[in-house]
Amino acid sequence: MRKQAAATIMKHLLRGAFLLVLLFLIIHVIPRALGHRDISKKRLVAAEAPWVWQNPLPQGNDLRGASFVDANTGTVVGYFGTIVRTTDGGNSWTIQTSGTTQNLWAVSFTDTNNGTAVGEGGTILRTTDGGGFWVSQASGTTVQFRGVSFTDENNGTAAGEGGTILRTTDGGNIWVPQSSGTANTLFGVSFTDANNGTAVGGTIGQSEILRTTDGGQHWVSQPNPGTQFLFDVSFTDANNGTAVGDQGTILRTTDGGNTWVPQSSGTTKTLYGVSFADANNGTICGFELGGTGIILRTTDGGNNWVEQTSYSLPQGASAFYAVSFADANTGTVVGDAGIILQTTNGGGQWNSQPSLTFNYLYGVSFTDANTGTAVGYENPDGMILRTTDGGSTWIRQTSGLINTFSGINFYGVHFNSANTGTIVGEEGIILRTTDGGNHWVQQTSGTTDYLYGVHFTDENNGTVVGFLNGTILRTTDGGNNWVQQASGTTDGLFGVYFTDANNGTVVGNSGLILRTTDGGQNWIPQSSGTTNQLRAVSFTDANTGTIVGDSGTILRTTDGGQNWISQTSGVSDTLLGVSFTDGNQGTAVGQLGTILRTRDGGQNWVRLESGTDRDLYGLSFSDTNMGTAVGTYGAILKTTESEPTPTPTPTPTATPTPTPGGIALSASGHRVRGMHTVDLSWTGATSANVDIFRDGALITTAPNSASYTDSIGAHRGNVRYRYKVCEVGTQICSNEATVRFGGPPL
Repeated sequence: MRKQAAATIMKHLLRGAFLLVLLFLIIHVIPRALGHRDISKKRLVAAEAPWVWQNPLPQGNDLRGASFVDANTGTVVGYFGTIVRTTDGGNSWTIQTSGTTQNLWAVSFTDTNNGTAVGEGGTILRTTDGGGFWVSQASGTTVQFRGVSFTDENNGTAAGEGGTILRTTDGGNIWVPQSSGTANTLFGVSFTDANNGTAVGGTIGQSEILRTTDGGQHWVSQPNPGTQFLFDVSFTDANNGTAVGDQGTILRTTDGGNTWVPQSSGTTKTLYGVSFADANNGTICGFELGGTGIILRTTDGGNNWVEQTSYSLPQGASAFYAVSFADANTGTVVGDAGIILQTTNGGGQWNSQPSLTFNYLYGVSFTDANTGTAVGYENPDGMILRTTDGGSTWIRQTSGLINTFSGINFYGVHFNSANTGTIVGEEGIILRTTDGGNHWVQQTSGTTDYLYGVHFTDENNGTVVGFLNGTILRTTDGGNNWVQQASGTTDGLFGVYFTDANNGTVVGNSGLILRTTDGGQNWIPQSSGTTNQLRAVSFTDANTGTIVGDSGTILRTTDGGQNWISQTSGVSDTLLGVSFTDGNQGTAVGQLGTILRTRDGGQNWVRLESGTDRDLYGLSFSDTNMGTAVGTYGAILKTTESEPTPTPTPTPTATPTPTPGGIALSASGHRVRGMHTVDLSWTGATSANVDIFRDGALITTAPNSASYTDSIGAHRGNVRYRYKVCEVGTQICSNEATVRFGGPPL
């Protein structure tokens, strides 16, 4: 028994060492696989997005703000301009057109019709008809707003970065700046009437609480015992209020903030949202980086806080960011990847919206309009989803594999008929089904390479490609035997496509294109004319094909690859998937929710509004108009539009907020004793100190030494961290750099 346990431990240690080596390769060998993300790029918004969410539901963008005016009527807001509305207590939700792709952080409704949402880039949106129509209001600034509070349809206050406070007394027709007396970011604000309000925020080692009793003409800093950022505040009347923040901080006042008293939360997690229905009944929500979310409840004004765990969520996202209670019993919590939890009994039971997974999905394959399979990450057995009704319902299938140590990533899937298909993944995994996925059988690949691409031309003839060693595997008997072929390269390979048993193309790192006309007995390099990483390939006949990749690269051939012509994509985001249904009709998807469409063989590519900034990894069209894309945090998007109405792709332009000072930031991740650790380096900052932000929150003010190591402490799952460096106390900031742990290379 001990020998078996020791062998298991050694296997896990060796696997951990291998993953560390792989992570090193991913970070240092392929640093340009996707490049640094810049979520500040503005995009034109189509009047109606032709792509609809199938998972998560009602949608999958992060949600950061919530406001319910009664048990039935509420609005939640989030990333990529997301606004979602219910009028039946959450039984159904309607995605509303916000007119922006800026991230929205907070929302405040005073009745069923009148509401205001605020967010990045100085965004303020207003509705007077319950969100049927949202109007952009002039804020006169480009700072990020994090909180908003209205007491009636006319009187409201917005607060945000750099201590910014704006006030309106006419429903937002005119917003007037107020003097806060602080340069610290204000994350939350709560008014109980037109005069009495409190705003909270902070910086490293300091909680910031500001109070006004005259509608903001004067803001007074209130002393408090806190030493952590405060992220939200909720007052039920002029005297009784609660503020929450980092490291499990809860502060309570019963005298309008003249005194603030710490309360015991029982946690060190970040507490991000708070809502009190009356002086006694309140709920707090929050999260732990790389860990789980948390919900706390009190019925005695915070003398006792009890954690509530009566909810069930799929793997992949469990961070809670905002909470809103309409009365003591009826409340809503929202968070990552579109999480919506609702209760009608004070949190005795929390019910979630239907979602199969919040983990990453990397591949999808449809054989007809109804029948398709999507694959991705899950612990312990990998994610396989199946639909036979065009995605109206997706059913989880069992892979038959188990890895409780770190779970399993499936990267590619291809079905050549409704029942017969193959999945490939990490460590040489190949699975095969002949009954539509009711049963999956593992096949012997003969490799431990990470296999990313698979393509079959019939039930017998198929090819698989891998990332670590330029691996190409071939079968002529449905995978009973896989034979390694000489690729002539050790570069990473990502995409493969065959038009018949003999003619096929493989693409990969550094602009690599390989071509065979004899079923892979010989692979011949072709000239791509680029060194960008190539991620996916699609052919409609032996001669006509399209390749997509890094920096918006699109290549086209009409002579079997003797000549590859660069096409203008109009985007700089990495393209990760491509699907053509004939020589003219094609679609490409990629980073930050990019979806491009052509109807003339790529002479013109136009952008379709996806409605998300989720990275889209996989794409499959069953016919010219019906397609499915999958991506991060369980994203499944479907289009059935017969006549797409695309919008011309604009030239990306940065908002004024992120880079006015020209600070250039780069980030790389690694594990120290298994824990997530990120090394930051930057140039261009001129101040003595810099503010360093992770996921929109200030984590430290550090000397301007051009480098900083963030020891996060988390170790689980597929996690993404977003960083920004600013000259201290200013809006002179860097680009946003992203690091991810787990999944395929960025």
